[in-house]
Order: sequence, then structure tokens, then C-alpha cells
Amino acid sequence: MSSFAELGVSAPVHRALSRRDIHAPFEIQALVMRDALRGCDVLAKSRTGSGKTLAFAIPIAERLEAGAPRPSALVLVPTRELAVQVTEEMEDVARARDLRVAPVFGGVSIDAQARRAAKAHIIVATPGRMQDLLNRRALSVARISILVLDEADRMLDMGFQPQVDGILAGLRSKHQTMFFSATLDGRVGKLARTYTNDPVRHEVVEKTLAIEDATHRFSPVDDASKVDELVRLLNSDERDLALVFVRTKRGVDRLRKKLTARRVAADAMHGGMTQSARKRALDRFAKGRVDVLIATDVAARGLDLDGITHVINFDPPHDHTDYVHRIGRTARAGRTGTGVTFVGATQRHEMSALARELKLSREFEADGLTLSEPRGHRSATARRPGRRPQRRRRQFH
Repeated sequence: MSSFAELGVSAPVHRALSRRDIHAPFEIQALVMRDALRGCDVLAKSRTGSGKTLAFAIPIAERLEAGAPRPSALVLVPTRELAVQVTEEMEDVARARDLRVAPVFGGVSIDAQARRAAKAHIIVATPGRMQDLLNRRALSVARISILVLDEADRMLDMGFQPQVDGILAGLRSKHQTMFFSATLDGRVGKLARTYTNDPVRHEVVEKTLAIEDATHRFSPVDDASKVDELVRLLNSDERDLALVFVRTKRGVDRLRKKLTARRVAADAMHGGMTQSARKRALDRFAKGRVDVLIATDVAARGLDLDGITHVINFDPPHDHTDYVHRIGRTARAGRTGTGVTFVGATQRHEMSALARELKLSREFEADGLTLSEPRGHRSATARRPGRRPQRRRRQFH
């Protein structure tokens, strides 16, 4: 694999990466870098945790000059938490080129945020707040020369296409566009075709699914002992950071109180909290001051922390997509991790079907759970005695 220098990265940016102990590019960075530095439109398929932020952060920093119009680059992301994380990831390489980066997201003072963003070369924004600032004429995208849509699939899943369309309509005709997404099919592919010009496509071919890098456990529980089982797990497993998923905001708050009563320090994060409270919780968790974070799916979207060794589904996910998203918060960038799902008596059929779908049947049964028959399945022994099965006629079309 090429080095950063061989890919065309300048000495100041290379030094900034070295200070962070980053010496060799990840696969997605090596694939994308040369085309992105040349100003080509890029479509990049790569999962979260693969190093994609630097794959667009470095080309942006290299292609902009300190005297460029402000703002000159716009990175759209689906969540507030991801806006903060991407901003922090970009700051070192931007500073190496005398560039300024500013996040734009809801939940904080819009006027102060607008003033800071207007002075920045690079804006990292959620679509909703960015659209608000454009509507107020507090910002303009007329001189944006580089556009990035990060986690484009998540953005569309969360219903942001109208805002994305509105923002992109204001861009000048000639600019570089880069899409980074876990998939480039369906709606994402259509969006990419609409807003790119002769793009170069790069794809990291995963040898395994994201969740195959993790160890999976399914733990049978009952309502009375569920919290006690969580406390036992948190205290007995060798771990670093543990992310605990609960379905509802009220459920998050209730569980935090119960853990506190059992002398387990935990922070909460959900959509009902103010942005400042969510940021404080995330900062404390990221720095290890509190090593348990209880969150809803919405609050944890885009959460990208290397130190999460355990993801615990206190409440089971709605479907296999949510399961993959949740457990994908651990075992990232070549590291190991553990996913544990609590399974109540009324949830066993639902979780059995999920385990089948994700080819985790062996793991499901390893913890003493029994796989139920798929819905609609009727075994031979279940047929009425004495009746021969009717032969189905072949149909010709």
C-alpha cells in the first residue's frame, strides 16, 4: 500500500498526521486520495469506521488555500454527533494548511454558530441547520468549490433529501462532489447520479460483514433480573467503553437511575436532551471518564469511537438493519469487540428470526436459546395423521 507522501499528500499535512501517530493510509484513503486531490467527483463505498473521514479531509485541506473564499468546502453529515466528530477529525490537517473548520448543527445558538461558520473555510453541517442558515441568509453556498456527502445512506434514511436538494441547488455549477456511503445503490445511487459529473467510483470490498468482526452473544433474561444481569455483565467482562442501547428516551433515563442505584456510573444520550447535554455526555464517554453510555438508536447514529469494546442491546433492535448498525459501533478498524443482546421470553421468536437472517444461529443456540421454526413453516410431523399431502399441480406460464 502507498504511503501518504506517495499519494501526493504535502509535508505539512503529513507531519500533522504523524503527530497523531497516523503513518499509513487505510484502504479507502489509498483508493480515493489521488482522484480526490485531482478534483475528480468521487463515489466511495465504505463502511463506518474504515477511515473515510481522512479520505475526504486530506484532499479538502490540500486543495484549498488560506486565501480562499469562506466558506469554500461543505461537508454534510446526518447527525449532530457526527458533525462534531468530523470537525474534530479535520481540524489538525486543516490547521496544517492555515484553514479553519466550523461545525453547524441544531440545538445551540444559531447566531453564534452562524458567525463562526461565516469565518471558516470548511463547514461540517447537518442538513436541517444548514438549510436554516441559508434561509436566513446568514450563510451562502454560492462559492463552495468542494462538497462532501458523508454517510449519504443514513442522511436519506433519516428523511433529509428535501434539505439536501435545497442546499445543493444553491451551489455554483462547477465544484467537486464526493459521496461516501455504506451503499451506492437505490436512492443513494440516484442522488449521486443527479449531483455528480463523470464520477470515479471506489469500493472497499469487505471480506466479512462489519458484524462478523465482533463476538456475538445472546443472553436469555427475564424482566425481574434484567438490570442485575446488565450490572453483572458490566462488572465481570474485561472491557473498555460499553454502549448500551435502549429503545425509548424514558427507558434510557430509567435505566441510568437504576444503574446509579447499583453504583454503576453511566451517562445517558437521547433526542430529548439539549445539544450541550448530549455533547457533555459524549465527551465524558469518549475520554473514558464514564465508561458506560446508555443511548437510543437515534442518538447513537454516526457515533464513531474506537474505544467501544462492548455493545449491549438491553432492548432488542427492531430488525436486522438496526442490529448491524448497533453492533457496528464496536470491532472497528481491525479491533475486536463484543455484542450482547438480551432476549426476554416474549422476544425469543423475534430474535430467533433475526439470528437466522444474520447467520448467527450457532451463537443464538450457544447461550441456551432454541431456534424457533420460521413463520409459515410446517414440519412433516405436524401434518394431520392419515392424510396424504396433496400433490401440487405444476403451472406453466
